[in-house]
Amino acid sequence: MDNCPIAARSLERPYHIDGDQLERQYKEHLSDYSEWDQKEHAEQWLVFPDNIGERLSIDETSLSNGELYTIVTNKAAKGRNGSIVAIVSGTESDSVLEALRRIPMKYRQQVMEITLDMAGSMGRISRQAFPNAVKVIDRFHVQKLALDAVQELRIKFRWDAMDRENEDIRQAKLSGKEYKPALLPNGDTLKQLLFRSRYLLFKSPEKWTKSQKIRAKLLFDIYPDIAQAYSLSHKLRLIYSKTKVKGVAYTKLARWFNDVQKSGIDTFRTIEETIYNHYENILNFFDNRSTNASAESFNAKIKAFRRQIRGVVDVKYFLFRLCKIYA
Repeated sequence: MDNCPIAARSLERPYHIDGDQLERQYKEHLSDYSEWDQKEHAEQWLVFPDNIGERLSIDETSLSNGELYTIVTNKAAKGRNGSIVAIVSGTESDSVLEALRRIPMKYRQQVMEITLDMAGSMGRISRQAFPNAVKVIDRFHVQKLALDAVQELRIKFRWDAMDRENEDIRQAKLSGKEYKPALLPNGDTLKQLLFRSRYLLFKSPEKWTKSQKIRAKLLFDIYPDIAQAYSLSHKLRLIYSKTKVKGVAYTKLARWFNDVQKSGIDTFRTIEETIYNHYENILNFFDNRSTNASAESFNAKIKAFRRQIRGVVDVKYFLFRLCKIYA
């Protein structure tokens, strides 16, 4: 074998597959892309009536260059083949509804539940396209509003701390003195405390590390407004995680509203009004504890697939391959 000239040549010049050429061959000859029955309108809309199920999710995602598409998926498919019910360019409700109405009403009437976010367009699409479906506002979108409100307050105080530090540095220079920032018991400056507290404010207290517990105590002692905002956010989290009965959730949310009003924190007043406007659909979560996690997971699959093929050059062809896998 050592003396075999063919083996020697193969070792000298290993066989190389041109990935780009193989991709072109697949696209133009090996696949049925050229005969794809939805190719003509793929960039505008794609619908797969046979993939309709009783429980759907609707969400938006970006395929390339920030261009948004509305995607409806069947939860029963669990992110595998048969997941995609529809993909429609844009998020404008009229254009999405026009595409979804291409699915016969007898199929759309089978849908009993649809999870979505709080965007007004998603609510209108769900209401008109799937008339029998109970709309469920995703819990994570609601909780994110509260978390964002806490972070907004932290950032506000951080900017204030940076302004004070800059002024102290300026005054030290004017007086010819060396600037030495005041240190807290854990070694943080005030600016560092506010910066390093970001992640602990996303977590429940029982998940804090030892250093985070120390930092949280310092933060809440110095900034009672942040402590109050964090408490409101955590109470909302507990309502979702601990409550199993819809009627009990209704009562707990009403009490939470009272706490928000007493707090006087402006950002939470905005959240209170937003939740009030979507109250019924938010409470529907407590019927089956349904979330939009399947839609978020599917969005992650799309992003992973996009990375795998090194970006989207041809949108139609990308959608063709996506639908081959998931529709």
